[in-house]
Amino acid sequence: MNDSSSIRDVLIFTVYKELGSNKSVLFTTVLIIYVLSLVINVSLLLLFYLDHSLHKPMYIFLFCLLLNGLIGSTAVWPRVMFLLWTDINSTSYKLCLVQVFLMGTYGGCNFTILTVMAYDRFVSIFRPLQYHTVMTPLRVKLLLVVANLPAALVLGQVILTIQIPLCKYNLHRLFCDNLSVSNLSCGETFQARLSNLYGLCAIIIFVVFPICLIFLSYVKIMKLSLKASRHARRKAIETCSPHIMVFMNFSLASLFSVIYNRRNPYLPGEANILLAIIYILLPPLLHPIIYGIKSQEIRCSIFKFWKRKNWFISG
Repeated sequence: MNDSSSIRDVLIFTVYKELGSNKSVLFTTVLIIYVLSLVINVSLLLLFYLDHSLHKPMYIFLFCLLLNGLIGSTAVWPRVMFLLWTDINSTSYKLCLVQVFLMGTYGGCNFTILTVMAYDRFVSIFRPLQYHTVMTPLRVKLLLVVANLPAALVLGQVILTIQIPLCKYNLHRLFCDNLSVSNLSCGETFQARLSNLYGLCAIIIFVVFPICLIFLSYVKIMKLSLKASRHARRKAIETCSPHIMVFMNFSLASLFSVIYNRRNPYLPGEANILLAIIYILLPPLLHPIIYGIKSQEIRCSIFKFWKRKNWFISG
């Protein structure tokens, strides 16, 4: 192996040097939130799997959303904690590309899954009597395929990124993302411009377009609710409020992250940490909590399993 390929194999995270004594604070914060997120998400995933009353399209899509959140956070935070604990500030180029793929898939699939969930809520409100004829097992499977399409597009993005010749090897980030890796190119190369254009198209298809669809669906739901009775209006709010809260939380975090990253390629250490926390650390923790609190069916299922556990122990 020649020297240039050996250098290319290693990328340096410069942001860790700026953290200094704050490394231990960040490590403890990440560890607590990540472990809480892991426990809560795995518990809900097991609940959805074990409780047959939750084997409905809405909870199947929610299962995918929580699983996607776990994949995204696990792609980032165990590695970040390892780097913080060991004072190592480098990563292999191949591992960086794997992280780019998982991060891109996490972001894109979150929006497509939320769009599919919005469609499910739309059908349940506008066609309640025909819901089961519309949301058939076959349609649910097709919607799950659509929800996971971003993975294929992100793979294409990673293949384009591999073609970019690198002249720099310092990443001012906590972890790898496609834009940061592309910015390591040898000037404005054709490969870098093509990768950047591809990335913008992917954002439009799997971020902007889903946001517009979800927004329009809830405008129609709001218009219908205003014409309905107070009971029907309250039921619509109870049905949609968890999804709206999750959608707003992740959309604001994602848009802030995308805009700030593209306008400011070099971020101070504090900004790096803030963006990472609001985009990839907090959402996987908040999403199951929001649904667990707001969804009556999930609350009843948790209570049912808790009673069964207590009965088993006392018996």
